[in-house]
Amino acid sequence: MTASTSLRVRLPVLVLVLEVVILVLYALFVTYDDNANAKLQNNQTDPMENSLYRDYPYFADVQVMIFIGFGCLLAFFRFYGFSGMVFNFLTATFAIQWAILVQGFFQFNYDGKIHLGVINLLNAEFACAVVLISFGAVLGKTSPVQLLVMALLEIPVFALTEWAVLKYIRINDAGGTILIHLFACYFGLGVTFVLYRPSLNEGHEKIITSYHSDILSVMGTLFLWVFWPSFNSALTFKGDDQHRAILHTFIGLSSSTITAFALSAMFNRRGKLTMADIQNVTLAGGVTVGASVDMMISPAAAYTLGIMGCTACFFGYKYLSPFLSRHMRIQDQCGIHNLHGLTGLISSTAGICAILLATEEVYGPSMYQIFSHRAPPEGDPKLLELQGLIPGLKPGLGRTAEEQALFQVAAVFSTIAASTLGGLLTGLVLKLPFLASPSDENCFDDELFFDMPPDWQSTEVLKSPIEWEEKGN
Repeated sequence: MTASTSLRVRLPVLVLVLEVVILVLYALFVTYDDNANAKLQNNQTDPMENSLYRDYPYFADVQVMIFIGFGCLLAFFRFYGFSGMVFNFLTATFAIQWAILVQGFFQFNYDGKIHLGVINLLNAEFACAVVLISFGAVLGKTSPVQLLVMALLEIPVFALTEWAVLKYIRINDAGGTILIHLFACYFGLGVTFVLYRPSLNEGHEKIITSYHSDILSVMGTLFLWVFWPSFNSALTFKGDDQHRAILHTFIGLSSSTITAFALSAMFNRRGKLTMADIQNVTLAGGVTVGASVDMMISPAAAYTLGIMGCTACFFGYKYLSPFLSRHMRIQDQCGIHNLHGLTGLISSTAGICAILLATEEVYGPSMYQIFSHRAPPEGDPKLLELQGLIPGLKPGLGRTAEEQALFQVAAVFSTIAASTLGGLLTGLVLKLPFLASPSDENCFDDELFFDMPPDWQSTEVLKSPIEWEEKGN
């Protein structure tokens, strides 16, 4: 291993510094929330009403998506399986503990303390998902030191953007289409734009999959697929809103899956299925229903969104990704622009349409709970009338449907702008020479950062990517 990529000093020093900083901040600013504080429990407290029982099932489901789903999905390269899965593990673990602090400062901070409960962990996992999606754009081209630095910088940019959009623009985004998928996508594209490697446009001998790596990757797809309804519904209102979110997500995923199989066979020159399509395009429906997932869009609309997202994602992989790589310096290794960017834009548009079409005839008085910013403001007589029908309804901003739609558009553009700028600046930091960036020749190679087992095989024993392509055609 060359000195320029040795982790002997770089990784331990970085981890030690991060751990000391996080430990000090936890000691100074983090305490338990009311549901985890023993001092606030007494014989009048019903343990079964603790928020743990409401939030933990969703936390556990998203946990599986983060560590197993993403981990396996990113292990599709034949010679980069260790790195894809293990770097995901490392980055995710740090991102969650860092997000607890950063998001806590913006969202759970009162009396000078961050009050920690399972809901904090769930929100931190969503922030972690943002980092892991962005990671997909630079997969194989970065060191673990660079990935930790990327997470260190991306989490604050994300938390600040999330806070600003939710506090000042105030939008509906139950499935995280705007604040998770679009942000993560364009942040990752900004990073990979700066880290552009011209030689990789000519191909690389290690950009190749194997029978076993493809199986492992599709296992990741299955884990993500199964638990995606929890991801989309975790932060929605309990009851009918959450019920619809689960229904719409499953329907959207189902329609995108069968559409992916059909498109894969149709556009393969030999009429066969392509594993890359199964691993990625099948998931598109989970993103495209996200912005309207808790709304009364109808099952048919969810089904249609799944088909639309799948189609856009498929052709994005086939035509747009190569164009971006050759002509716009964007080497999107995992195609996050297709699975999260294009589908996110479709989903945002669908959400805007759903907002414009929402009426009391369709939703009843609960419309002002789902679209909380359209609720009457404090002092409006209609608010008292609605609160009689929906106890606990909070005052809103009195926005019309058209006004709320415009704020949704503003959130889309501001999120893309903030994430792209953050990605570009982060990319500049990642180019610093002491962060153990691999050379072009050593990209996509586990051997650079791992002690490999005895059954490790060299590239010479396998067919080249060109030979596999010719066989597939």
